[in-house]
Amino acid sequence: MATDVDATALVTERADQARKASHVMASLPRVAKDEALRAIATAIDAARAEILDANAADMKAGQDNGTSKALLDRTKLDDSRIDGLMKALEELANQSDPVGEVIGGRLLPNGMRLRQVRVPLGVVGVIYEARPNVTVDIAGIAIRSGNAVLLRGGSAAAHTNKVLVRLIQEVLEKQGLPVAAVQSVDDGGRPAATAMMEAVGKIDILIPRGGRNLIQSVVNNAKVPVIQTGEGNVHIFLDASAPAEQATEIVLNAKTQRPSVCNAVETLLIHTDTLDTTGKTVLSALSAAGVTLHGDEQVARAVAEEVIPVTEEDFTDEYLDLDIAVKIVDSLDEALEHIERYSTGHTDAIITESVSSQQAFLEKVNSAVVVVNASTRFTDGGEFGLGAEVGISTQKMHARGPMGAAALTSWKWIIEGDYNIRN
Repeated sequence: MATDVDATALVTERADQARKASHVMASLPRVAKDEALRAIATAIDAARAEILDANAADMKAGQDNGTSKALLDRTKLDDSRIDGLMKALEELANQSDPVGEVIGGRLLPNGMRLRQVRVPLGVVGVIYEARPNVTVDIAGIAIRSGNAVLLRGGSAAAHTNKVLVRLIQEVLEKQGLPVAAVQSVDDGGRPAATAMMEAVGKIDILIPRGGRNLIQSVVNNAKVPVIQTGEGNVHIFLDASAPAEQATEIVLNAKTQRPSVCNAVETLLIHTDTLDTTGKTVLSALSAAGVTLHGDEQVARAVAEEVIPVTEEDFTDEYLDLDIAVKIVDSLDEALEHIERYSTGHTDAIITESVSSQQAFLEKVNSAVVVVNASTRFTDGGEFGLGAEVGISTQKMHARGPMGAAALTSWKWIIEGDYNIRN
């Protein structure tokens, strides 16, 4: 989107406004946050027709521009997804408030009292593509956790995001809260994203939500601290003991229920001992469901139909579509080696009836979420009871896995003494 706006000046000005707002948000009583969250849900419901009209404009623009099916699916809102946004806001309002929570504490030998207490991060920046749900989720989580947010949502959902940000700001104003607690910098165009990455001292943490290119661009170029999220090269391993009926149901759900999201399975590893039984059943079911199989000659023989020859790239990329890479492995150890090499650390799963295989998988797979005998689609803030999520962190510092309100807090240490001095 072309713009004559000075993006650096725009981001600096709004970050300064957000900083002032964050001081107010950090000290809000719980009841004020709860009321704001429920009021936003009500406003979204009342403006449903306007939101859907704006989203229809974004969808048409995306279709006209040849946007991928995966990105279009992430852009789309309908009544069901709007209901989901409202439900997430209500769940956030019902959650305990993380701000002020005492994480730990003790009485020191010198009599001083030490407490570790949760506090908001301050100003949170989020750069994302499509995903108008992120606009509402992040705003809601920021309010719950006492932060202020700057949003750069991109062009794919520009019309929808503009309406949603306006609605949220109108609610904040009516509730007597700082409007600058939730701001967009979309009017700064792409340069605003770069300015956010360079806003050291203005933005406390930056979170990218999107595909690999967006995430890696932020990770590689940001001077502001980044929480890496979302890239999901997700695996399911069919162990030798995997039961055919349950394995088929799980793999189909993980691949086809919503293939455009980061917790959809992208690679299926099959123990060679089960290829002609459970493996064959699962592969045939995937093919019948319209999933394109990428595999070797063993895979082709198992399903007795054309299979696209698998490449190294198939094992490294997210398809985000009805495609799946398949590899036949001779052992659990070979499956673990493959996951260690190719996994992005998002979610990896095993289907097995072997206690020893289950235990080895849980111990040796070091992803943010490790699953036994269930679909990878459960890696989700809502499913984890978080109400909404900031994203799914694939790193190991501060926050990991689905990130709820507590993930947008840090902590401070409080010492209470009786005029103590150190000897």
